[in-house]
Amino acid sequence: MRTSIFLVLLLIAASCTTPTPRKPVVRKTSTFLTESIQRNKIINEVEEKALLDYIENDSLNAYIAAPNGFWYRYIVKDSLETRLPVKGDEITYAYEIKDVNDVLLYSKEELGDRNYMVDREELISGLQDGLKLMKVGEQVQFLFPSHKAYGYSGYKKIAGNQPLIYNVELKNISTKK
Repeated sequence: MRTSIFLVLLLIAASCTTPTPRKPVVRKTSTFLTESIQRNKIINEVEEKALLDYIENDSLNAYIAAPNGFWYRYIVKDSLETRLPVKGDEITYAYEIKDVNDVLLYSKEELGDRNYMVDREELISGLQDGLKLMKVGEQVQFLFPSHKAYGYSGYKKIAGNQPLIYNVELKNISTKK
């Protein structure tokens, strides 16, 4: 009996010791992230060069570099209208999409008039930003790198990593309360 009490006390004492920490397992980190960053930098450089070449070849028009990472020019500019779309406005617009070789991918007739609630609905980021620069009656040509349009996945007639040219006409702005 004494031996069993002694063994129980010995087990209790042994279980109260602090555990020794395990040494961390050293794992070599993947290079996927670094490679992905390098690949995206190269893609962005190629697309930017294609868009800048397009701008250079269009010497008759002056393009504006938007702070959001795209270029645009006014086809028709309205100097009388002062109202720009703001968050919550419903706008109506029409547009066509071309590639940097001026090949028409989607026509205005094919796409039809579109309605959009500013900053409340999904839309490619370039067009979200670009529509907020327009007034009713204006027509603007936007040059979007692929990361401001359909990115690496593309969409139907639009290839992955394809810079695009959008010709957009803003037809109406209506305020929704």
